[in-house]
Amino acid sequence: MGKNIGVFVLFFALAFGGGYLFYQIKSPVEAPVQTQTIKDTAQTTQTTQTTTSASKEGEVFTQKGCISCHSVSKLGIKGGEVGPDLSKAYATVPDKHGVPIDEFLKKPTTAVMSGVIGKNPLTDDERKAIIAALKAALEK
Repeated sequence: MGKNIGVFVLFFALAFGGGYLFYQIKSPVEAPVQTQTIKDTAQTTQTTQTTTSASKEGEVFTQKGCISCHSVSKLGIKGGEVGPDLSKAYATVPDKHGVPIDEFLKKPTTAVMSGVIGKNPLTDDERKAIIAALKAALEK
């Protein structure tokens, strides 16, 4: 039985480590594309216009690859489901992680986000854009 547990632990560690590496290496996912039908008032013909589901204020999440793991549903951003939806992060990060959101984005207090942001640090402008977008999401 001890040998079975050892094999289980070995395979679990390999699977967990492989999954972690997969999400760290995975390229950013583009925002899903939606189509919108516009009717011409003079005619009954229809034209299709392509728009992304992300709002202008949420573009930074796509640019920085956040949507590989996170969604921001209040801004219309459908992303990955591995991480939590960030729609309420502006209000919840300080209580959940013990630091203001600006500090969390500079030096995250979780292992996963430390690895993500450590490999791809945010500039001051990117951090400000993310904070502004998270505040806008909370207010919607």
